[in-house]
Amino acid sequence: QLVESGGGLVQAGGSLRLSCAASGRTFTYYAVGWFRQAPGREREFVAAINRRAWSGTDTYYEDSVKGRFSISRDNAKNTVYLQMNSLKPEDTAVYYCALGFTAGSRWSRDYEYWGQGTQVTVSS
Repeated sequence: QLVESGGGLVQAGGSLRLSCAASGRTFTYYAVGWFRQAPGREREFVAAINRRAWSGTDTYYEDSVKGRFSISRDNAKNTVYLQMNSLKPEDTAVYYCALGFTAGSRWSRDYEYWGQGTQVTVSS
């Protein structure tokens, strides 16, 4: 089970930190991705981080969030974080975390397990 939290309403330029807590699975076996879906749009890749066995520090970002978002993981807490800074109205979406076995994948089909999502709304 994956549970996202930390979403909310923030003004443009503000920050939020999303958390993705995993239970019932050996968290360190999985790469973790964050995706988002805005109304009327397809789900899109945001960021990913490799599992510890490969390289817990390997991270990947969609171009529009590079330099603003940062993904990290705490395997001891079975939690992955997405720190979002300098938020823009176009970042408004439901954000999902997912577990998979493919390192750094940007494709949702490569992720096996998904959370229920958390809403992020950025006002202008």
